[in-house]
Amino acid sequence: MIYRNFAGRDVSLLGFGTMRFPTTSDGKINEPEAERMLDAAYAAGVNYFDTAYPYHDKESEPFVGRVLSKYPRESYAIATKLPVWRIDSAESAVSMFEAQLERLGVDYVDYYLFHSLSRTSWQERVLGFGLIPVFERLCKEGKIRHLGFSFHDKYEAFEEILTYRKWDFCQIQYNYFDTKDGPGRRGYELAERLGVPLAIMEPIRGGSLVQLSDEIKARLAEIDPCRSLADFALSWVASQNNVAVVLSGMSTMEQLNENLKILGDGFRPLSDGELSSVEEIAEQIRALVYNSCTGCRYCMPCPAGVDIPHAFWLLNQSGMFPMQLEGYRRRYLSKSDALASLCVSCGACEEKCPQQITIRSDLKHVVDFFEN
Repeated sequence: MIYRNFAGRDVSLLGFGTMRFPTTSDGKINEPEAERMLDAAYAAGVNYFDTAYPYHDKESEPFVGRVLSKYPRESYAIATKLPVWRIDSAESAVSMFEAQLERLGVDYVDYYLFHSLSRTSWQERVLGFGLIPVFERLCKEGKIRHLGFSFHDKYEAFEEILTYRKWDFCQIQYNYFDTKDGPGRRGYELAERLGVPLAIMEPIRGGSLVQLSDEIKARLAEIDPCRSLADFALSWVASQNNVAVVLSGMSTMEQLNENLKILGDGFRPLSDGELSSVEEIAEQIRALVYNSCTGCRYCMPCPAGVDIPHAFWLLNQSGMFPMQLEGYRRRYLSKSDALASLCVSCGACEEKCPQQITIRSDLKHVVDFFEN
């Protein structure tokens, strides 16, 4: 197993994300199979296990704690997260943390994160409730070994949070396609300059990067025919100097074995030329969008109730990742009160669009694509 220094501790390059365990027909964790996977990962040298309070309908933390308790505590690291959206005071945050220790069956957490921060949750809850000094105290008491945060927002909010204090680590979504979204490459480079090591989530972009068109697959094969699509995605992330651990939410033993093969002892970093080639292919994927909507929402609100940016985002995602079309169609139809077919062609949106998109005609394309 490959190990990297993560805030002063050596952790496995492959981290086991525990939000996608195999499940039974009623949606519960398939505990025998999930335990078999955790045992196999541990035996292979994986020592970083990432969970959170809400995962698997709040069952992930206690299950992971029970399984790992069979091993020496110092032989593995547990990462879990404070669900800031459930917190209404500093006292409730401490109560939640203490409950998480009990759920995990441990005396301390190796890596503790403020979960899924945005600018709003950061300002209103973390700063608003004065949580930083509270959790710094828990660190001094030895109940938290390393304090960080996971993040879901734009770069500007990421910069505000990351530069507020000296964080031990942080966790972001990063992959070869999302270098321009969220924190993106600028966020990665900022963390590297500040000396904040990274845990990476969604390295395969929720499975999108293993569901590519035949044309894109062929282009990747030209770079290295011996690498799978998952190999390209995971290795691109793991080849970045400031990435300490790559998280994968694995649902099957086959996925675990493939990831161990890619990020284990046989890990082959991508060369500079290969990294550039993969990023060029990401640009080719982005070129498959149907229009230039940036999601700025200047066109909103729509008088007829159409969620225009959402409709165009799903349309563009379908163009870039056609193998996931049915999933995008289901997401589109689930918002029945915001469908493009509600458009009355008033034109108010086009007057406000800074990209000068022909919104009315493009919404007709959305209807043809998803509704007809």
